[in-house]
Amino acid sequence: MIRAFRACLLAGLILSGSGVMSETKIKVLDFTELDGWAEDDHAAALEVFRNTCTDLEAPDWAALCAVAQTQAKGREFFELFFRPVLIEDGAPALFTGYFEPELQGSLTRTGRFRYPVYGMPPEARRAEVWKSRREIEETGVMEGRGLEIAWVDDPVDLFFLQIQGSGRIKLRDGSMLRVGYAGSNGHKYKSIGMELIRRGVYDRHQVSAKVIRNWVSRNPQEGRELLHHNPSFVFFRRVSEVPPDKGPLGAMNRSITAGRSVAVDPEFTPLGAPVWIEKEGEHPLRRLMVAQDTGSAIKGAQRADVFYGTGDAAGRRAGKMKDGGRMVVLMPIQRAYASLYRGVR
Repeated sequence: MIRAFRACLLAGLILSGSGVMSETKIKVLDFTELDGWAEDDHAAALEVFRNTCTDLEAPDWAALCAVAQTQAKGREFFELFFRPVLIEDGAPALFTGYFEPELQGSLTRTGRFRYPVYGMPPEARRAEVWKSRREIEETGVMEGRGLEIAWVDDPVDLFFLQIQGSGRIKLRDGSMLRVGYAGSNGHKYKSIGMELIRRGVYDRHQVSAKVIRNWVSRNPQEGRELLHHNPSFVFFRRVSEVPPDKGPLGAMNRSITAGRSVAVDPEFTPLGAPVWIEKEGEHPLRRLMVAQDTGSAIKGAQRADVFYGTGDAAGRRAGKMKDGGRMVVLMPIQRAYASLYRGVR
């Protein structure tokens, strides 16, 4: 499950903290103030909204969810029952992307597939902080206990799987095994991208997932030590409740949708709420999405992580994204105006 521990690909590897924020500012907008609003596929966004709105328990949200089940015209639905709310905390907007990795693997260990994807041991679940990544991988504490869910062929891919928090493993017979976040060892995440920058190997603008993967491949001994720089370790579980052709589970315990699901900071943006994204950069984006996920690197009112899908192509698109812009939350009308006086919640 892509939960709070999952750091987005770029932010988790590269970005540092955002610092102290100023007081939150809230402004109710008109739909005419949303750049590109009229050109979007609102029906597609409405379908994604329906996927998780049934989990929203507040009376106003629940009422709108019931109405949404009978609506066919997405734009009319959103304009009739919602108002756009701009929430700012003083930090500049930052949009990044994330994806679901797809690894090659086996249910048994072989010469090729020798890197284990571990389930969570009971002692780690009971402990607030358990053994470090190095201790887990070098002391044999996990071996011979039947904790291996599968075996994969690349330690860097496995490392990135832990950062993302969920993924699919393509087995040798062509079938798919999906794994999701089960817990962690409790250690604080340390960025290996920032470590390469600190060492002077790369400048900040040069670091990406592809660059890190290639460096580790070229320097296997130093590469292993680099991965151990991050003491955090993620354990997985089999995810059988989601068909392989559907997206992974988000923080709302439902499948998320490529290009329409976004991870947000729930301190500012309610999970399940529609959000309007105006992303700048090389590939500008104007799209209505739904806040269905969270992430440990996703902190702030104008911080969002767009889900790009599954596999390498999605990973390449996600890895290139680090842009500014604006995010606007769509709230039920009464709630939107009430937020001006009592804050986001």
